[in-house]
Amino acid sequence: MVIKSTTPRARVVVTALSSILPLSFFLISGVDSFATYNNPTSTAASKVVKSFPTNAFTAATAIPILSRYHNTASASKSVLAMSTTTAESWSTLQSASSSTAVGSALNNEQSLRATGKGSPFVQSNLRLFNSSEKPKITLYRDHAGWCPYCQKTMLLIEEKEIPINIELVAMRSYGDKPAEFLNMVPSGLLPALIVEQPDGRKRVITESQVIMELLDRWHPTSEGYKAMLPSEEDTDGWSKFDTLANLERELFSWWCTLVFRPEGPRLGGGSGGLMGMLTGKGGGEKEMSGSMKGFLDCLSKVESALTSTPGPWFFGEYDYPTMIDFIYVSHVERMLASAAYWKGLDLRSAEYKAQFPGLNAWLDAFEKRECYLAFKSDYYTHVMDIPPQYGPGFDGGFEDKRKEFSQCINGRDGKSWKLPLPHDDPVQPLYRGPPLPLCALSAAGIESDADGTYESTNPEQMAKACRHMAGWKLSSNGDKVARFAARGGVDGAKNPRKSFGAPLADPYANPDQSVVPSVDAVLRIVCAALLEDGEDDDHGAVLQSMEQSLRDAVLSGQAKGVVGSLAYLRDRVGVPRDMPLAAARQFRAHLNWAIDVVA
Repeated sequence: MVIKSTTPRARVVVTALSSILPLSFFLISGVDSFATYNNPTSTAASKVVKSFPTNAFTAATAIPILSRYHNTASASKSVLAMSTTTAESWSTLQSASSSTAVGSALNNEQSLRATGKGSPFVQSNLRLFNSSEKPKITLYRDHAGWCPYCQKTMLLIEEKEIPINIELVAMRSYGDKPAEFLNMVPSGLLPALIVEQPDGRKRVITESQVIMELLDRWHPTSEGYKAMLPSEEDTDGWSKFDTLANLERELFSWWCTLVFRPEGPRLGGGSGGLMGMLTGKGGGEKEMSGSMKGFLDCLSKVESALTSTPGPWFFGEYDYPTMIDFIYVSHVERMLASAAYWKGLDLRSAEYKAQFPGLNAWLDAFEKRECYLAFKSDYYTHVMDIPPQYGPGFDGGFEDKRKEFSQCINGRDGKSWKLPLPHDDPVQPLYRGPPLPLCALSAAGIESDADGTYESTNPEQMAKACRHMAGWKLSSNGDKVARFAARGGVDGAKNPRKSFGAPLADPYANPDQSVVPSVDAVLRIVCAALLEDGEDDDHGAVLQSMEQSLRDAVLSGQAKGVVGSLAYLRDRVGVPRDMPLAAARQFRAHLNWAIDVVA
């Protein structure tokens, strides 16, 4: 039985976002896909929720590198005892990673997650929290955690600490859905909740808001769970919820109008806008199109709602985010990325922080929560996965800033993906909350500031922790990553295969077999560089000492294929699936270092 809303006024069809990657960067099975979602308003979803009784259920061989690592004072500080004739094998690199404080902590956390405990993680298959019983509900969600409807559902589950089984399913934009899932959910909609009934039958529930309301009702405050919605008797609370839900749809509509439609001429008085175009007199940045003005005016309504409460959340009586916060944040996150990339509008900048202090305080409060970090993407991933779902974004807005921000986001500015990296990202604030899992930060001896941010952290200490997390992830599956990267070789990805909507998606591509040994060898050197244990002042010297080894690792005539493979991998590092942004930027930058040396 499939449960879904049929209320006409509640039917709002939107296209879910998908991932850019053809399969998990670390080749964990399953990929995301394109899907069209029905997103009912609160009132319609509540009608479906109320139809359920409260007790609906009981709760490869490594290739040697014929090269030398030069003996330098900096290199001697490495956690690796580097051979003078070969690069270390993947197993040795994995052991070296485990010997770092960050790697050891991540290994322990990985073991906890396998039991359903531990910190939030985008690829968890089981969440038990404090329960010891096998859950009777299973959530099917997208593999990368980038679908906004799956994301908001997972945020509610994590905040309420609901025991649940989780299955990861591809989205249509870059992968195929498994037949067993389509047998249960013929529409292929995500998220989907499977509920085991006492008589053994299973119910299938689709649409995120229906799922979220049911989960909240089935896990009440009387059993120790946090409230996510107003109580049944709180008519004022429900009225506020419905008003905010409708405002979110209005904001979503203005976002689509701004980003996915041509903007038209700027409007306004003075020497700018339409009159400026007619007279030839230029205007300033404050002159803007009607769609830009409409979007910012709607954001002002959201700002008023946020600043009307004593805390950062929409419902001020709670000291934690509730369902309406989750409904907003999954799309606001995507608005931030697309507005900066296509319109030159940075809503996290000092200028807009002054204009929208409530919005920025709300975002800062989210970023202090580890569960949000676990499902938060970066701007690059979003701007690559949005077009297959909504169509192309249109350039416009504030042109000078647009060029600057877009090149920063996609790594083409010569700084944002290049070593040495700036401590913080100029467009995406990294340290307004934990940039890495708390276990990794604690192991590295990094503590938060009094306000919960990490903005006063020692830059060298933070950079090393981020490198070590990237090296830990790469070493865990390095041989398969090398084969994945080799699809970018000269003779890679030439086999006949099915195509998908996302431009970088190619799950059935074959690697260029001839460059796999060279790519594998180069990636082992990159991994060793990431795991190096010196401070940032020494890191540049260590990298310099490895440059000749990188050149020697590439077999004659294969430089072009290796460079193409490293670029293929770099452009497909996804956040959050592969690692958080703070670690991903280190990995991307170290891949660019290797590209520059080998080219």
